Amino acid sequence: ADGTVVAWGNPACGGDSTAVQNQLKKVQHIWGTASAFAAILEDRHVVKWGVVKWGHGDWTEVQDKLTNVKAISATDTACAAILADGTVVSWGNPFCGGD
Repeated sequence: ADGTVVAWGNPACGGDSTAVQNQLKKVQHIWGTASAFAAILEDRHVVKWGVVKWGHGDWTEVQDKLTNVKAISATDTACAAILADGTVVSWGNPFCGGD
């Protein structure tokens, strides 16, 4: 197993990973929400793909903070990452824990 991830299914539910496919190598862990996915790579960076409209798909404000990620947890509309230094970074719907 080389850690490569392939996603398929309804693009409206995060099933299309085409935009990030070349980054989905050496994946250590993966989480899914109702319509998005996040994967922690071997180097502890995060690759995310999916639908923005539900809140968890837009992570542009936190993308640069997602280094040295130890774990991710996800709800239907938000995600949170625990970093190696113990801090937490969250993104997604602010009414559902994403802010």
